[in-house]
Amino acid sequence: MAGDDRVYLFDTTLRDGQQTRGVDFTVADKVAIARALDTLGVDYVEGGWPGANPTDDRFFAEPPTLKQAKIVAFGMTRRAGRSAENDPGLAAILDARVPAVCLVGKTWDFHVDVALEIERDENVTMIRDSMVRARAVGREAMFDCEHFFDGYKANPGYALECASAAYESGARWVVLCDTNGGTLPHEIAAIVAEVAKTVPGSHLGIHCHNDTGNAVANSLAAIQAGARQVQGTINGLGERCGNADLMVIIPNLVLKMGVECGVTPEKLTHLTAVSRMLDERLNRPSDPHRAYVGAAAFAHKGGLHVSAVQKDPRTYEHIDPPLVGNERHILVSDQAGRSNILARFAEIGVEIDPKHPKVQRLVDEVKDKEFQGYAFDSAEATFELLARRLIHGVPDYFSIERWRVMDERRFNARGTLIVESEATATLTVGEAAFHEVAVGNGPVNALDTAIRKALVPHYPNIEGMRLIDYKVRILPPSQDGDGTDAVTRVMIESANEAGLTWRTIGVSPNIIDASIEALTDALIWKLLKDGVSAPVG
Repeated sequence: MAGDDRVYLFDTTLRDGQQTRGVDFTVADKVAIARALDTLGVDYVEGGWPGANPTDDRFFAEPPTLKQAKIVAFGMTRRAGRSAENDPGLAAILDARVPAVCLVGKTWDFHVDVALEIERDENVTMIRDSMVRARAVGREAMFDCEHFFDGYKANPGYALECASAAYESGARWVVLCDTNGGTLPHEIAAIVAEVAKTVPGSHLGIHCHNDTGNAVANSLAAIQAGARQVQGTINGLGERCGNADLMVIIPNLVLKMGVECGVTPEKLTHLTAVSRMLDERLNRPSDPHRAYVGAAAFAHKGGLHVSAVQKDPRTYEHIDPPLVGNERHILVSDQAGRSNILARFAEIGVEIDPKHPKVQRLVDEVKDKEFQGYAFDSAEATFELLARRLIHGVPDYFSIERWRVMDERRFNARGTLIVESEATATLTVGEAAFHEVAVGNGPVNALDTAIRKALVPHYPNIEGMRLIDYKVRILPPSQDGDGTDAVTRVMIESANEAGLTWRTIGVSPNIIDASIEALTDALIWKLLKDGVSAPVG
């Protein structure tokens, strides 16, 4: 494929992904995921549907500023019987403070006849009017051809008429959707090639669902047939069987097909981190056998495979793992993880000789803690503190000697049933001891408040620090346990006044203890980054 034949990447995790059973993104989740995709090099990030729910409304009220990616608002074309200028639903989408919109409409005559119950010509006019209106208000306009492949098989002339109407009305992208995931790769390739004779491939996109397990293959087939935009989600998230997995599509495009896209070889090294970040945000384990980014994707377990890989990795590995930010695991070797540790040192500015014995000590420490339940991929601040404590040391800012939490369920003076938490914390700062009490909305909030009451007089810079996300995951008991030794993992995301965010982690059989560990790391990391000195004495 020619070097100037660029393919544009469109991520729908924040909309399609939210339709996955058990997935419910917070605004903080959406912002973090959008920024991660921007760092990766994705061209478009679909933020959701303005007006559809409070979370999407809050996200679009203050969308994050991205460096490369365009945030896209999703919605429907104008409704029948209304003009594009006088449709409240369309107005909510076009009023979003984002540069691009993607509007979905019917392209299957069966749906126009039975679901919309309107004349087919009216449906085509709805598509035209919506694209013209989107362009008129300064938005990059895209049209999602819903159930396009089913529509094309049933009535190719009408499906093409709908797609052509969008293109002729100024749509930058006309996206062909395999909405029920029932089309196979050879059908996708043939139909996209035919459509490209009417709508240029430079304006064609592909959006596949995975109901036959072919979403990635279908997406690549469409690109081979001429489409130049591909849509998908992180880890294939999506309703039913999911959407096309961008974590597989992207490396296949870059490494296997030689396709130019926004993900450069350097940015591709962030792929594994983005995949695992999403799983951590969803409080679920990552699939170790996921292609390219899974923990076992390049794992070799003894015998002939290990012997061959140690001589030449190409015998059992189709790419070099660091190309996608992953690593080789020789399960009988104590060297696994060393390269990733050194890469992280470079990221946080820790200089150390790769042969220094402390490097291996840290590798062993990380392995031990991950066995206990820690996950450092999404807790970069805790990892940095762990590394700095071992390599150079971290100032002794404070220590928490004791803490206690009491929860009370009672009726207040208005007769409303409330649950109130009261926390006491004893801290040492330098040689001085402090004992503080605070009431909060839950035990973690109460403890956070009590700890800050003791620390703010000494470290005023933490006053503006705030906790923006808090996630708890119960880890299963060990295989040799009795079923009662499960531990709790707490992930805390904090932010400063400038919007800088960082994540810390705590693990303990006790949820409050795990929370205190994560909270303490968050405070220490903030003090360290601000260059604050510890008290003398």
